[in-house]
Order: sequence, then structure tokens, then C-alpha cells
Amino acid sequence: MIISANIKNDCRVNDITVSTDNSERKVYIPGKENGGGSSVNGGEMLFLALATCFCNDLYREAGRRKIILSSVEVRVSGEFGNEGESASDIVYEVKAHSPASDQSEVNDLICYVDTIAEIHNTIRKGVKISLKTS
Repeated sequence: MIISANIKNDCRVNDITVSTDNSERKVYIPGKENGGGSSVNGGEMLFLALATCFCNDLYREAGRRKIILSSVEVRVSGEFGNEGESASDIVYEVKAHSPASDQSEVNDLICYVDTIAEIHNTIRKGVKISLKTS
């Protein structure tokens, strides 16, 4: 699976696309009111990626286990220090409700997904990121 994200910013306007295996979609994120960048910062997007990944994986794995989830809430928080410093103390909380399953089954599912969530595992592993210049 090949995933990509692209942003082109012209002063106060973003043109953002994301793609998985050549299936491209637009994402709307407003530009900064004063221009030059996005109104959403990278840390917020990183934490949203963690929350989105976990939510999607939880529904996927619930389906495999025949657990019906009526709702999922994932909240990710952490700290960023000075410019150039990486995040620290990233914590996420998950609330999932199932009308037909025992909460212990749901809790087991949550714990399992914590071990397989791809974005979480990417960060935990500390994957190398390379800059390619034109």
C-alpha cells in the first residue's frame, strides 16, 4: 500500500490531497488568516493521524471479531517543547461502546488494536525520514 500526502500553499489557500494506492481525495484545511501556512499545525495533524488510525483500526478489528461498535472516541494529547524538539508524553484515551458486547470484550479489542495500530507502531519504532530535494 502506497500512501502519500501533498500540500500546496499560496498565501492563505491550501490545496491538499491525500492518496492511498492512487485513490486520491481532497482534504480541506484553511490557510492561516495572516497567510503563509495552515491554520492547523503539524502537531495537531500528527495527533489527528494517531486518533484516526486507532479509530479506523478499532472498527476494522471489531468487524473481524463480529463486535458491533456504536461509537468510538479517541483523544490524543502530548507536549511539544521548543522549536525543533520532538513531542513527548503522548497519551491517548479510547472510549468505545457496543450495544451487544460485554465491555470486557471491547476492552480486549482496544488492547489488541494498541499493538497493531500502524501509525502508533511507526512512531514507536522511530522510522527514518529522508529529505529528497529537487
